[in-house]
Amino acid sequence: MSSKGQIVLTEQPPNMPVPGSFKSPFNVVRLSLGLALAMIDHCAWAATVYKSDASTVDFTLQAIYGAFHSNESYNQGGPIHSGAAGWQEGVLRAGLKAGTWLADFYDSSVYGETTWVASGTWDGGDAAGYTDGSERRSSIDHAYVGWRSGNGLQGLGKDFVDISAGSQKIQVGDGFIINGDGLSVGHNLAGGQFDRGGAYYLTPRNAFRNTVKLHLGAQDLWHGDLIWLRSDDELKAKPELGIAVLERGDEHGTLGLTYIKGLGVDERLANAFSAQRDGLHITSLRGQGDLGVKDLFLSFEYAHEDKALGAEHAWYVEGGWTFSLVPWQPRVGYRYSRYSEDYDPLFSGYSRGYGTWFQGEVGSNYSGPFQRNAGIHMAELELHPTSNLTVGGLAYSFRTLDKRQGDLDASEVDLYLDLSVGKHWVISPLVGLYKPKKSAEQGGSQLGNNDLNLYSQLVVGFHF
Repeated sequence: MSSKGQIVLTEQPPNMPVPGSFKSPFNVVRLSLGLALAMIDHCAWAATVYKSDASTVDFTLQAIYGAFHSNESYNQGGPIHSGAAGWQEGVLRAGLKAGTWLADFYDSSVYGETTWVASGTWDGGDAAGYTDGSERRSSIDHAYVGWRSGNGLQGLGKDFVDISAGSQKIQVGDGFIINGDGLSVGHNLAGGQFDRGGAYYLTPRNAFRNTVKLHLGAQDLWHGDLIWLRSDDELKAKPELGIAVLERGDEHGTLGLTYIKGLGVDERLANAFSAQRDGLHITSLRGQGDLGVKDLFLSFEYAHEDKALGAEHAWYVEGGWTFSLVPWQPRVGYRYSRYSEDYDPLFSGYSRGYGTWFQGEVGSNYSGPFQRNAGIHMAELELHPTSNLTVGGLAYSFRTLDKRQGDLDASEVDLYLDLSVGKHWVISPLVGLYKPKKSAEQGGSQLGNNDLNLYSQLVVGFHF
């Protein structure tokens, strides 16, 4: 964190795997490595290694490679110089998923997953100084087991109870507050104390280390969750949370109510901001759907936090329309979001595309704001020229609420493609233009100047 005080490090999450872009040169060896990796979430290969009448075991493989370049750098992480930054990231996931049907026990079932993850950053660190290019790590990420009740609870529906425990990703609603434990900084921050293997943008690991999740009412209009989780992320002070969720939803929309209680943090790692997660109370109301109108999309959420140093809040309203009868099926959308001065975004993460919940590829990852002390306008246009090509653009206006914490007023435009080539290749470039109002020396975060920054990245994926 810079002496400007505008960003608290525990609040900066990385992005989730998404189509990317490129402007940095790389050699044939690096490219070969990248093409050996397949796209996480976008491309995945799975093979059944065992199958019987009652049981199945699948081998899964997911991967992603990205090359990144930014003409400017930002004073958010560890030591970093002004000017251009170029780097590469790679992630490989391999694992087993298994399930067993217990015909003699009310047609219930047992399931589980274990996933090994390798990650790294090469050729320099990211534009915010969270990595330095020397990061390498391999470890187990997902490792959990679960049980579904089948027909064991007469009158309540099939699989009314679904309980799981272990290391797994947890998402609540649209991911506005909770969507995995993805923050992955490297050696350049605090002398490597918080290193999680780099690949800062690609977020290689998203499972919470310890969880218990009870889901009730899988087939009902009304359903809910009781969740306990504990993060092992030292930069976030390893918070422990209790979560209760109640939802009512059908194919046209969902309304949800969430309550979160902070149960503790690691006091040795906590600062004045993250220490407030012990005893934190969050209440959230949200809704999303089309109200029965085919081309309409509406979404909102309001989250209220009670913390030791006072109440905070965050909210957004969003609307979109798809012109389904027009060539290329254009989709237009608008959203306004507002995060109060000391709002805690907890584990907000990538959910349904660019801008959720990382608004602006530069703004959300490197320059700030990081989901606090900001009002953000977003306009969106998406086109589908062919069945295998998506073309999109997003425009953002960032406005700082309390400029005593720094002035991160800025504008950003991101243009991207998502192209599938045959059955096995994905090519996804993105170019961003980011213009801050102030330099770091003037109270912003861009080092050396407030010039227009050209940012780009390329993701190339291959899957079997």
